[in-house]
Amino acid sequence: MTDQPNPQGRDPEEEAPRVTDKRRIDPETGELREPTPEEQVLAEAEQAASAAEQAIAGEGLAEAQQLAAERLDELQRRNADYYNLEQQYSAYVKRSKAEALNARDQGVAAVAEALIGVLDDIELARQHGDLVGPFASIAEKLEATVGRFGIERYGAPGEAFDPQVHEALMHGHSADVTEPTVQQVLQPGYRLGDRIVRPARVAVVDPEA
Repeated sequence: MTDQPNPQGRDPEEEAPRVTDKRRIDPETGELREPTPEEQVLAEAEQAASAAEQAIAGEGLAEAQQLAAERLDELQRRNADYYNLEQQYSAYVKRSKAEALNARDQGVAAVAEALIGVLDDIELARQHGDLVGPFASIAEKLEATVGRFGIERYGAPGEAFDPQVHEALMHGHSADVTEPTVQQVLQPGYRLGDRIVRPARVAVVDPEA
């Protein structure tokens, strides 16, 4: 019978696995045996290699932790810078809006001050019954336009006198009041929100002593 050739072209003896017995138990007697010099050298070499690997791994871990701490600190600094920039931008936007609104109010107040004389004439004509015809229509349109910009006329007889919003041009006493009171509005006041464009000019009466 002819031997079958090895299809791989290899020696069967080369393919046999090599087994290194690292056990400390003698397979024949079952007793603990001392390692051979070769085994002792091999074991020491393996221990040294393992210790070296652990040392290298420890150094690598320390470097990685340090790098992570540096990156975290850098990220926190950038976040703080971004937060500060965001706050500065928000403050700038608020300040710009407030300045724009204030500039608008100043412009409206300036126009109202320029028109106060005309508005006084309109109110005086209304009180005397002269606000009729085309002039009445024009006057109403002018007052409506001024009102759309927030200009408000105020001041009425009987309201409490307030030096913050009233200007007393006449002064007297009366038993009919218990506090300083507006008796007559000589010229109405005009205000824009909380801003007084012109105080109401009034005659005031105080309680009798």
